[in-house]
Amino acid sequence: MITGELKNKIDGLWDIFAAGGLVNPLEVIEQITYLMFIHDLDDSDNRRAKESAMLGLPYESIFAEEVKIGERTIDGTQLKWSVFHDFPADRMYSVMQEWVFPFIKTLHSDKNSAYSKYMDDAIFKLPTPLVLSKVVDSLDEIYKIMNEIQTADVRGDVYEYLLSKIAQSGLNGQFRTPRHIIRMMVEMMDPSSDEVICDPACGTSGFLVAAGEYLKEQKKEEIFFDKQKKEHYMNHMFHGYDMDRTMLRIGAMNMMTHGIDNPFIEYRDSLSDQNPDKDKYTLVLANPPFKGSLDAESVSGDLLKVCKTKKTELLFLTLFLRILKIGGRCACIVPDGVLFGSSKAHKSIRKEIVENQRLEAVISMPSGVFKPYAGVSTAILIFTKTEHGGTDNVWFYDMTADGFSLDDKRTPIADNDIQNIIERFKHLDKEAERKRTEKSFMVPKEDIVNNDYDLSINKYKEVEYIPVEYPSTLEIMTNIHELEMEIGKNLAELEELLGL
Repeated sequence: MITGELKNKIDGLWDIFAAGGLVNPLEVIEQITYLMFIHDLDDSDNRRAKESAMLGLPYESIFAEEVKIGERTIDGTQLKWSVFHDFPADRMYSVMQEWVFPFIKTLHSDKNSAYSKYMDDAIFKLPTPLVLSKVVDSLDEIYKIMNEIQTADVRGDVYEYLLSKIAQSGLNGQFRTPRHIIRMMVEMMDPSSDEVICDPACGTSGFLVAAGEYLKEQKKEEIFFDKQKKEHYMNHMFHGYDMDRTMLRIGAMNMMTHGIDNPFIEYRDSLSDQNPDKDKYTLVLANPPFKGSLDAESVSGDLLKVCKTKKTELLFLTLFLRILKIGGRCACIVPDGVLFGSSKAHKSIRKEIVENQRLEAVISMPSGVFKPYAGVSTAILIFTKTEHGGTDNVWFYDMTADGFSLDDKRTPIADNDIQNIIERFKHLDKEAERKRTEKSFMVPKEDIVNNDYDLSINKYKEVEYIPVEYPSTLEIMTNIHELEMEIGKNLAELEELLGL
């Protein structure tokens, strides 16, 4: 959570762009992302050079003595943030426009990589040398504060705060999944080092980044000390699709700045016939769009066979089942309507998951989780693709707090169910004995079938009523009479004192 001085500096950076005439939040985020990427390139290059020197290994800097840009060959050190940020504004602007920006657009050697594809049509849009100079100075201050804080999440928190501006602007119907909710879902799924992970509506790649960070933290030695697993992590593990090229560009750079060299980030309408994926992924992590325009004619016939509807949330659930391998798992966010909707399409997808796959968990979240930009009530569904059933008991959890107030301000509070959810999910064998009056409990498949596959927690949760015993009528009347006598006595004493 970004607070205090750092928050003020980021807000100030935003104001610099606004004063310079750049007010479209996606464009601003895009330009900031480029500049952060350029800054991080310098940092990572310096770090790798130091590590190589310590280990006595040869290392060739990406900012080699001479760098060829177009037909010109220039001194590569001028492309380093630590060098050009001291230049006068006019010179800095020309260096950025003519050299640095073309350099980062051609940086990745693989022309088919996500980075190359979405940087290819990137445009440097800062309007004047003065705006660039102010932005560079502001970013230097932000990085200084980030280095002083020195927490593992601060870089991600800063980027997430920037991304939240997209949602707050109310443009394009975009809204991001809160980072702590993403992290909770990733921890619950506990991805392994050989996963093939997909988010078919990836936006800025929040789920993919969180999965990558989790693996880096929890399975660092297993992945990075094994050549094959490291290669898989860098090039084949992460797949993301979206229909907004700007979001894809931000997502690709987001992945790269988090140390994933070549994620498969692609422009694709995941629900259309152009999506060939089937039985491909071992893990799906997603928060698909709940509403939005849908070209019914372009929707894949395979999806409509299972669930004939125009509702994107139902079609995406159907898609998840198609693209997962047998044994593949899914953790996805759905609006509450998916859990209890009475239409044929709603019932058919719930029946499909319960009867033909293995539904494991339904976590009901409070409506304030997506505030300030959406007040919709949501839930998390966790299931495994089996194609032969397997649903036995379904775990339900009634989440009432996520560590932040549920109003538009979303200020930090003490109440937080997240760790409890993760802990209980990882030890489902201990949940069988819990009563339905508790925060979590198991529901047999039979009960769900008998309730027309309704998955709303209120259908199964029991409210414990504590009887309140009241005094008898005689006792109440006696007390009233005693009070009246006491009042009369006190009034008489008062009249005597006043000489009335």
